Amino acid sequence: MGKSRLSLPLISVLQTLARYIYRMLRISWGGVARLYGVCWNTVRAAVKASVEYGLANRQIEGVVYIGIDEIARRKGHRYVTNIYDLTDKRLLATAPGRDEISLYKCFKELGKSLMSKPLVICCDIWKSYLKIIREDLHTDTVVVFDRFHIVSNLLKAVDEVRREEYHDNKKSNPGLLKRTRYLWLKNPENLKPAEKQRLSGLEKLNLKVHRAYLLKEALRELWEYKSREKAELFLKKWFWWATHSRLKPMRNLAWSLKKHKENILSWFDYPVNNGLVEGLNGKAKAVMRRAYGYRTFDTLRLALLHNLGKLPEPQYSTHRFL
Repeated sequence: MGKSRLSLPLISVLQTLARYIYRMLRISWGGVARLYGVCWNTVRAAVKASVEYGLANRQIEGVVYIGIDEIARRKGHRYVTNIYDLTDKRLLATAPGRDEISLYKCFKELGKSLMSKPLVICCDIWKSYLKIIREDLHTDTVVVFDRFHIVSNLLKAVDEVRREEYHDNKKSNPGLLKRTRYLWLKNPENLKPAEKQRLSGLEKLNLKVHRAYLLKEALRELWEYKSREKAELFLKKWFWWATHSRLKPMRNLAWSLKKHKENILSWFDYPVNNGLVEGLNGKAKAVMRRAYGYRTFDTLRLALLHNLGKLPEPQYSTHRFL
């Protein structure tokens, strides 16, 4: 393969600038290249050398708590799947797509030592992810469904009920549910006085969306219980209420949640959530926007691991001062 044309000090300077100067001046790799008088490919090569060293020398044997999520890479349903270490708040692996192949590539990159031991994984209800976790990871691995995604699916179901009822009353009473979307989706404590007043009036009309709203508010109580046993009893009652509500979106959601009841209740044994993952996803999106998107996934992967991986850096200094 031959020797690298980049000296070790140059690699050190370029990869350091590529990581830290963005945080201060919002400068992309192209900006770093112009600042130091080199081409963009030289900066990429320096980052690649740093990332490869970091991946070869990082310690992941102690990782237990993992968060899995996908983010949109670009328009057209182009996604990347990310695996995060929830303890050290770092990106462990990333792969293109959001299917079972994507997740398998991530775990394969992390190695058999991690795949062969029990883990606690926080993720959303995604069949492709669950299949890989069930078939390829340790049998004692625990999956905890993220509260954020459960509530997100719940809000979508409530809004679907609202839309259906709005269309049913569009001719007879077009103004009944007009501009009321966020009245039903917000938490009551976040409503403004005028919104509270209008919601109070709508609650007296025995609307379908009001029943869906009550189901939404009831499920929020689940995570306030202190014991798994009491939470399980509450969830059983909520399932019955939702499946007998005569609201198709709420009924479908209830059956979906009931199928994965154990993964929801696992939160009471391992109270982890993907709130940290959402924050790291925000940083990942900022990395993507830095260069208005990267043309290839390989370059995007380097940028993500370089910025979010907390990888060890080699000692590039050629002199040692005593």
